[in-house]
Amino acid sequence: MQHHELTPATKPTFYFVGVTTTKSSIMTVFPAWAQHLGLGDCPIRGIDCKWHDDPEVYRNVVSFLKNDELSLGALVTTHKLDLLAAARDLFDELGPYAQQLGEVSCISKRDGKLRGHAKDPITAGLSYDAVVAQRALQPGAEVCLLGAGGSSLALTIHLQNLSPQQRPAKIHVTNRSSKRLEEMKAVHAKMDCPAPVEYYLCPQAEENDKVVNQLTPGSMVVNATGLGKDAPGSPLTDAAVFPAGGIAWEFNYRGDLLFLDQANVQEKGQNLLIEDGWVYFIHGWTRVVAEVFDIDIPTAGPEFDKLCDIAASVRR
Repeated sequence: MQHHELTPATKPTFYFVGVTTTKSSIMTVFPAWAQHLGLGDCPIRGIDCKWHDDPEVYRNVVSFLKNDELSLGALVTTHKLDLLAAARDLFDELGPYAQQLGEVSCISKRDGKLRGHAKDPITAGLSYDAVVAQRALQPGAEVCLLGAGGSSLALTIHLQNLSPQQRPAKIHVTNRSSKRLEEMKAVHAKMDCPAPVEYYLCPQAEENDKVVNQLTPGSMVVNATGLGKDAPGSPLTDAAVFPAGGIAWEFNYRGDLLFLDQANVQEKGQNLLIEDGWVYFIHGWTRVVAEVFDIDIPTAGPEFDKLCDIAASVRR
């Protein structure tokens, strides 16, 4: 539903604040998870907002979640930074990552207080670890993040916290506008960054190509933009050359996924490991469900595998 169509919940309800929420697999996955986890008759409702919507829209959404008794909480995607910037004063508590990153990806309630959390440093880290478990970064390999939004920023924090043996030699971050790059620089300036970070203003895909084309062999290229899901296309042109022996990681799992198509064309020639966003989807949603419903959900092991199997069986 659109943000202006919000009506009071008639039963305990969980929300998804995004752009094209009806197209997400979570609409079929969450009901199956809720049954398995014993959450009762708790539906999930999507709230669609435009990319970089009016601040008043975000304030209305947060106010509704705060004041509607049966609205339990929400996962926020795409709007994580904009939502907190517009509605910070409406939250009673902000977790340490939410304060550090200036974003909210999870909204929950506890003891009458509205709480904002940034789960991406946890979920991005779990997802990254799952990818490199298949092919570890070799010494000298780099990571290139196309897009400087909340998920990208969160992954840089995880990368900086890795051991010297696991840490990339350098991190490259590109973005179409300077605002997100400056925000990322400000966060990095306040923390220890043993891996050097290069920031690139790349309004055009051809400029992203230049950054990718100079990566060292074995490097990772990440599509951390909404292109391919919330909007069609890719941050790269077909002329981009992925690093030999490297990793192409698409944060999205649905949409036209043009970035994945571009990587698949070069898979054999460049010996690429290619990963989509499904594992990120699982970790992202399970961390938020655990927080909103105040339950323990493991990040690995038989119970986590069961949730993965349930999600795969009903995904769109």
